[in-house]
Amino acid sequence: MEETISLKELLETLKKRLVMIILITLTAGLVSGVVSYFFLTPIYQTSTQILVNQAKSDQAAYNYNEVQTNLQLINTYNVIIKSPAILDKVADELKLDMTAAQLNEKVTVGSEKDSQVVNISVQDESANTAAKIANKTAEVFKTEISKIMNVDNVSVLAKATVAEKQSPIKPQPLLNVAIAIVVGLMASVGLAFLLEYFDNTVKTEQDIEKILGLPILGVIATFDNQKMEELKRRKSAVGRANGRGESIGV
Repeated sequence: MEETISLKELLETLKKRLVMIILITLTAGLVSGVVSYFFLTPIYQTSTQILVNQAKSDQAAYNYNEVQTNLQLINTYNVIIKSPAILDKVADELKLDMTAAQLNEKVTVGSEKDSQVVNISVQDESANTAAKIANKTAEVFKTEISKIMNVDNVSVLAKATVAEKQSPIKPQPLLNVAIAIVVGLMASVGLAFLLEYFDNTVKTEQDIEKILGLPILGVIATFDNQKMEELKRRKSAVGRANGRGESIGV
């Protein structure tokens, strides 16, 4: 026999487990907030921009083929910037206690489509250190690229700077809390339905009809003991009142 679940039953399940759903959701948001604010280390990001061109005999003239060649070499420049040939010198000059591989994880290099402008972004626990690494990487690249390739026209368009009260890019506590609340809500609702699915206890006459497929012939009423005692007291009071009335009549 195929079972169907009505919207009313779904709402009743959620209502029955409402306290559990609220507690799990609030706990998930609270834990996420505590972890984000007190346990995760803030990471700052700064960026610098450079413009890279090949060596030209005529600096005043730009032709289409030259620009296309420069654009095709952008990916090569991006790889060179993150290579040990550049990053080792950056680490040495800044006296950083890290290898080129470790520094490589902090540096991100990219460029816009069809653009000769290269963005060097650095992430670090210190905003000042991130800015120093970004600027020094651009400086070292500008010096070393002429030795590696036939390029002697590198311009720094924008140096990395640290803004006053600069905000970290991660973690984002409010976003983390919002995500945790949504995940907690989904998990708690799923758990509520799962508990209801595995709950095979019989609680109402409707459960008996559903399980046995037989009609209910009668129901034994249940009474609250407190209400029964109250009813007895009322009957006794009425009886005593009637007895006094009969005595007066006599």
